[in-house]
Amino acid sequence: MSRQAAIANAERYFDGGGFLAELARRVAIPTESQNPERAAELERYLSAELQPALEKLGFRCRVLLNPARASNPFLYAERIEAEGLVTAFSYGHGDVIRGQDEQWRNGLSPWRITVEGERWYGRGTADNKGQHTINLGALAAVLAARGRLGFNLKLLIETGEEVGSPGLREVCEQNRDLFGGDVFIASDGPRLSPERPTIFLGSRGACNFDLSVDLRKGGHHSGNWGGLLANPGSILAHAIASITSPTGEIRVPEWRPDSLTAGVRKVLADCELSGGPDAPAIDPYWGEPGLSAAEKVFGWSSFEVLAFRTGDPDRPVNAIPPRANAHCQLRYVVGIDAADIVPALRRHLDKSGFPTVKVTPARDGFFPATRLDPEHPWVRWAVQSIRATTGVKPAILPNLGGSLPNDVFADVLGLPTVWVPHSYAACSQHAPDEHLLAPLARDGLRIMAGLWWDLGERGTPEAA
Repeated sequence: MSRQAAIANAERYFDGGGFLAELARRVAIPTESQNPERAAELERYLSAELQPALEKLGFRCRVLLNPARASNPFLYAERIEAEGLVTAFSYGHGDVIRGQDEQWRNGLSPWRITVEGERWYGRGTADNKGQHTINLGALAAVLAARGRLGFNLKLLIETGEEVGSPGLREVCEQNRDLFGGDVFIASDGPRLSPERPTIFLGSRGACNFDLSVDLRKGGHHSGNWGGLLANPGSILAHAIASITSPTGEIRVPEWRPDSLTAGVRKVLADCELSGGPDAPAIDPYWGEPGLSAAEKVFGWSSFEVLAFRTGDPDRPVNAIPPRANAHCQLRYVVGIDAADIVPALRRHLDKSGFPTVKVTPARDGFFPATRLDPEHPWVRWAVQSIRATTGVKPAILPNLGGSLPNDVFADVLGLPTVWVPHSYAACSQHAPDEHLLAPLARDGLRIMAGLWWDLGERGTPEAA
């Protein structure tokens, strides 16, 4: 019974094909939460796939109905070994975005794992089936070596993360006492670089909204009316241009954070961005001047125009269009007043001379920003554990550049949150040809076996 034995068990699970077989079975279940026709598949993934696997590991399981809608259920599982032990809370999501079957490269399918060298293609391999399968496989490795975990573990799997996690906040509020614990440990998102283990401690917030200019009922001939009628596309383009500089520097004062502290700068100084060989080249001129690439992504806000439309782009005609609209997004960090994001933009547009531009918050696409102090004892514990397993100091990100429902775990459940990602930035997550890198999966199994083992040892922050 040893830590190294648990890690060796995890390695054998991967090397012997057990991990691939288990993940392939899970990828084959088309759990598209954006497709209403897949509702039964979401429930099947929980009750027919995950629940039996967890019960074999000694968990008590039950499916929880979603308090916010009739679909997208939750699976709650717990293994309580003894009172007084450290209690961890973990999380994953079994849903995936639409398969986009017809857009995958020839020979690939979203619902079948295809192995090509180090790449394992399939929808959910990276987000999030591969990641929670790694964590469960590592738990089995610890149980095989120790005969017990040595800590209590509670696990929640949702099936609506890709549609904004409806009901997640409510189910955690309703079960706050049941879900309570000492620390949150889970996996999602990418590493800082494929080669370097990473932990992140929260996520940037995301606020999506629509900008629109609607001037009249129909289009009018550009020869007869050009120069006389205001063009909504031009107005909206100039309005958007007022939000950032030509190089992406944010010009709305309330969107510029004051939380890039010395402690955050310290951990980000050790972080060099690399998405792998297929990642796009970084544009060094873009974004806030004077910040490093890591500070721009993990310590600052970013404004993006996700879609822009005026007239009929596919079949343009010689007419001044009556309206224009754009779907936009602000990614923001702790320190930005989320309730003031849209009002601040309204004030900015009015001040800049664009009263005709309407701002409409999106019905979905909102996640608050969260961040655990990089000096928190649980962060130091996790860093020490990962370093003991890999011999490498992990990158510490104060928050993920993307957005997750981390606020539910940090604010509703009051847990310090430590995320250990097992993917990388160029994994084609949310796109055709999504894939998991096999070396990262194997390394993730080793890391998580070490973390789970150490959680059952003396010396954790809550047990010291």
